[in-house]
Amino acid sequence: MDMFDDTPEGVEPGQNSPEFSVTELSGAIKRVIEGEFSHVRIKGEVGRVSRPRSGHIYLDLKDDKSVISGVIWKGVSSRLETQPEEGMEVIATGRITTFGGQSKYQIVIEDIKPAGMGALMALLEKRKKLLAAEGLFDPARKRPLPYLPEVIGVVTSPSGAVIRDILHRLRDRFPRKVLIWPVAVQGAKCAPEVARAIDGFNAMTPGGALPRPDLLIVARGGGSVEDLWGFNEEVVARAAAASAIPLISAVGHETDTTLIDFVSDMRAPTPTAAAELAVPVRHELAAWLEGQSARMGQLVSNGLSARGQRLRDMARALPRADTLLDGPRQRLDRAGEQLGPALIAGVQRRRVRLADASGSLRPATLRQRMANDRRRLDALSVRLAPALARGVAAKRDRYESRAQGFRPSALVRERSAKAEAFGKLSVRLSDAGTRQTRGWRERLAGLERLRETMSYKATLARGYAVVRGDGAVVTDTNSAKQAAALEIEFADGRMSVGGKTAPRKKPVETPPEQGSLL
Repeated sequence: MDMFDDTPEGVEPGQNSPEFSVTELSGAIKRVIEGEFSHVRIKGEVGRVSRPRSGHIYLDLKDDKSVISGVIWKGVSSRLETQPEEGMEVIATGRITTFGGQSKYQIVIEDIKPAGMGALMALLEKRKKLLAAEGLFDPARKRPLPYLPEVIGVVTSPSGAVIRDILHRLRDRFPRKVLIWPVAVQGAKCAPEVARAIDGFNAMTPGGALPRPDLLIVARGGGSVEDLWGFNEEVVARAAAASAIPLISAVGHETDTTLIDFVSDMRAPTPTAAAELAVPVRHELAAWLEGQSARMGQLVSNGLSARGQRLRDMARALPRADTLLDGPRQRLDRAGEQLGPALIAGVQRRRVRLADASGSLRPATLRQRMANDRRRLDALSVRLAPALARGVAAKRDRYESRAQGFRPSALVRERSAKAEAFGKLSVRLSDAGTRQTRGWRERLAGLERLRETMSYKATLARGYAVVRGDGAVVTDTNSAKQAAALEIEFADGRMSVGGKTAPRKKPVETPPEQGSLL
């Protein structure tokens, strides 16, 4: 399409050309570019990458001389096997178009892949350094595997040979409950599905309707670097590192290494080896238990034999029982022989003491003792009345002496003394308050004199003046020239330039550094 016709003869160039609007010209350019470059493949390095909330991806493709903008629409970006990252060398497939709103051209990318094995390895090394710097590869954070897990969770494809190998190996070694979370093990869906599976197993509630696994196995068979690339994605590595359940990675063959191998708690060279690491061999465990049981029985038998022999040895060192009773039996016989005479002698002694005591308990003796006690009682009763009278008199005297201190006259004298002391104290307090008030007044007067001395009014009294222009203090000639009106304040009042003296008002205190003194 020719946008400009040839200029006829006799007409100046450009005067007979058709006129286009900006939109028409932009659309014509767009049709030409899209027609010429409807499908292209570009090899270059990914520069700036932007992922707004809309889900689209905006990026730059560059080489050592040029840069071209690119866009990946949201629907296409979700299907990409490899997400673009800054610094990657890629091959982008798409179509060239223009964006008239900014007068720029760009490539709408429909597919993007790393440019060869070198680009993938460079990207993998970059991710390794990033995760290692965060401490995700630290051996100290790896947890030990449970010795005999009740439930094992397996993240793999349900239709591959991997799951059959794992189940067969578990059945041969030690059958356990297995939960399978089906995922895609390659392609664009691999990384998000594996990450969701790991998070899903960790989100299960222990003791719930569906038991929470005690151990996780992430498994996949061998393949190329591109086939295993989903397990090199950062989202998978972070999900494995954040797993609260111990995790075994069994991706690829023994020579294959992916990012999940570095962050997992244990790496198995093959899926079958992962099953061997997960559980022990049941027959070997049973044989070991039988051996331990036999050893325990032998140790118990040997212990009982040793203790029986020791008991017999100690029994031989003890004396015979009848020999132990000979001494006590002889002492008992001797005591029995001495018991009869001892009882007779004791009775005789007690009879003599009873006869001695009964001799002093005759009636005449008792009557004489009672007469003596009556005489002593009569003598004491004669002395009791005078003693009581003397005690009452003494207590009455003590009461009278104490009552003297509680008479009204004594209380009045005490109150008068305290009132006199209070009056003296009031006079002293009044004098002290007067002196303190006089001191404060003198100090306040001194401060007032100091304020008057430091005020700029004292400076005005010495012949200086304050110049104000438009309500503000003027400090230089330029400000004075720009002011619409000037006002000069003297010690006795203010005046406007060209006017009459303004009535004197209370001066406004202005610090010397903010005013202008003439």
